Amino acid sequence: MENSSSQPPQIKVCHLTSVHKRYDPRIYYKECRSLAKAGYKVHLIVADGLGDETKDGVNFNDVGASKGRFNRFVSTSMKIYKKAKEINAEIYHLHDPELLPVGYMLARKGKKVVYDAHEDVPVQIKAKAYINPLIKQPLSSSVKIVEDYIVKNIAGVITATPYIRDRFLPLNKNSVDVCNYPLINGTSIVKTKWELKNDSICYVGGISEVRGIKQMVEAMKYLNGYKLNLGGEFETDQLREETVKIEGWSKVNELGFLNRDKVGAILAESKIGIVTLQPIKNYVDAMPVKMFEYMLAGLPVVASNFPLYKEILESNKCGICVDPTDPKQIADAISFLLENQEQALQMGDNGYEAVLNKYNWASEEIKVLNLYDKLLAN
Repeated sequence: MENSSSQPPQIKVCHLTSVHKRYDPRIYYKECRSLAKAGYKVHLIVADGLGDETKDGVNFNDVGASKGRFNRFVSTSMKIYKKAKEINAEIYHLHDPELLPVGYMLARKGKKVVYDAHEDVPVQIKAKAYINPLIKQPLSSSVKIVEDYIVKNIAGVITATPYIRDRFLPLNKNSVDVCNYPLINGTSIVKTKWELKNDSICYVGGISEVRGIKQMVEAMKYLNGYKLNLGGEFETDQLREETVKIEGWSKVNELGFLNRDKVGAILAESKIGIVTLQPIKNYVDAMPVKMFEYMLAGLPVVASNFPLYKEILESNKCGICVDPTDPKQIADAISFLLENQEQALQMGDNGYEAVLNKYNWASEEIKVLNLYDKLLAN
């Protein structure tokens, strides 16, 4: 039977994740919603046990929660593959390295597959505290071999940074960087007046040793009368046990995992945003979304003195870069901003304008749409 509608049928695309939460900022709020807004019929396969639903034009297909890493890697991956075949999309867009075999099988069936590399995974493996040190190097090397091989045999690659894009470009000509800049419309992050804020600074994100949690907490011992709003989950229970023993923990307001609305509320009440990631390779070239969210909230930023961070913060005059391994230097930068309100306000205003004019999702979503257009034209 012919389609009686005057509108052409929607092109069906399918995003896949076995790891991320269904309302992941990059996957759902940015990429999937942008594609739905552009007229695609969007499916998002998740594995959280919360069931199917449709939201903002995105059809969630839940294959059920997994039980542990091994189960997720084997059983959940096969459930996702089965569901992906049922959906029968024109483009499949996968977000986890463990789903690369699923992507490869779909590509072998003639499907157009895109791999979204959120991190440089082989490098990231070496920094994972829960991985046995004896197997980190062989595991990293093995993952790189598999990742490189599959990337050569799929339609395209999207990466979270230009650095990761440059790694994949020789392997796949359809490699584009799509930076994880914040949304400026429909976001819970708002710019609030200084006088409405508490005497607090904030860190929001994953909490791990390589993200600088110990240095942040130790820096607090030098600051009198101020609190650190700490939003996020500790990578391990052992790390939390070690961190609460550090002098300065008494000045930490531990908040746990925060949804997007609560993130906005914490940024609104804080005076400074901190992102002092440690100098490991996976972070030196990273583009942490939290830094741009701080800027969107009008917060001056204290960040690691990596060349990329310095280029962004110093050229836009919206923050101070410090040695992230030195708690005293971190504390001194915070003290300067707290004691020089006029300069702190100007830095906050500068960062806010920089996000509105350059570092926002609108400048990145066009890259996703252009890649999809290119793949569908071939």
